[in-house]
Amino acid sequence: MTASGWSANQFSSLLGAYRTDLGLTTATTTALFAVYVLGLIPGLLLGGPLADRRGRRPVVFTAIAVSVLATCLLMAGPTATWTLWPGRFLTGLGAGALLTAGSVWIKELSTPPYGTAATPGAAARRAGLFLSAGFASGGLAAALIAQWAPHPMITAYLPHLALSATAALFAAHAPETSPARTAAHPTAARTPTTPASVPVPAPAPASGGSGAAFRRLVVPVAPWVFAAPTIAFATLPGLVDAHLDGWRTVYAGVATAVTPGAGLLVAPLARRLAARHRIATAATGLAAIALGLLVAALAVAHTQPAVALAAAALLGAGYGLCVAYGLTEVAALAPAHRLARLTARFWALCYLGFITPYAITLLTHAFAPPVILTGAAALAVLTLVTVVYRGTRRPDPPTA
Repeated sequence: MTASGWSANQFSSLLGAYRTDLGLTTATTTALFAVYVLGLIPGLLLGGPLADRRGRRPVVFTAIAVSVLATCLLMAGPTATWTLWPGRFLTGLGAGALLTAGSVWIKELSTPPYGTAATPGAAARRAGLFLSAGFASGGLAAALIAQWAPHPMITAYLPHLALSATAALFAAHAPETSPARTAAHPTAARTPTTPASVPVPAPAPASGGSGAAFRRLVVPVAPWVFAAPTIAFATLPGLVDAHLDGWRTVYAGVATAVTPGAGLLVAPLARRLAARHRIATAATGLAAIALGLLVAALAVAHTQPAVALAAAALLGAGYGLCVAYGLTEVAALAPAHRLARLTARFWALCYLGFITPYAITLLTHAFAPPVILTGAAALAVLTLVTVVYRGTRRPDPPTA
């Protein structure tokens, strides 16, 4: 999961370098950023069912291999810019499959009989933490290397290759947890080591009820999970760095670290909010996103990089709370044999938010960036009101 987050964000902090060193336009770099989603969606939608049928391990190893190939194509970009397009597409494809199988694998390894996490929600949130760690470190590391190392758009990608090899080594020692695979091969499952006093989670509700709750309570929140951070580290730096000559790449790297870093810091708050009410985490996250977008509009209007970093922190906090909410809800709603599928749908909806920077670039032909960001804040507030209303009103009684 950390390698997946790293692969997604290592490119983000280099957008300015691609514009200045290779002469790519802003529209081209944001389109390259969005191409990631075109690969990621099929990776998510195919990876989930495959992880349920074939097991978590083979999907994870295949995804790591695709991710390594993608990084190699990106490294060829300075001499053959056309390789950036398949490189970004395959980055998304590998990340999508890895997110689906990896999220479920972490959740299952964290709960009985493999681990000791008390609830599926707590276990599911671990996947978001590992992903955020990759987001936070990948972009910053790539930016620092690109600022001072030779051949920056090649050497900046080397850490991901090393991280992927390390990830494969660790994954090779983890037991297979897929219910279908462990049922067919009982010896593949690890002997339970959990004390009998650890409670086993209750069975998830039937798929029909889980589907309705997913549509009502998770679908509206999911696109904001990555719309918020991508605005913070892909859109804002280019709008406020006019006076940062020579330091634009480092500033972009700091933004990519601050955003998911804030998402990591709010993890304890997410746990406390989830204990109070199932909707509290989503409501607080959406409120943070709305406030962050308003601060971002202020930063862009006055070209203030420091204020933009404050906005990035708020948007990152909103990201962390919303992803924790979504993963917790999915873990509670999905029966075991459909967990990977529902997780895939959640991530697919989340990554629609990666298109946001490209949409903002297109809208700037008609509106000023502060106006666009203010409008996005209004949409976040509307989502907040919708989710709170749906989550607090009594569900309709089932019909015959």
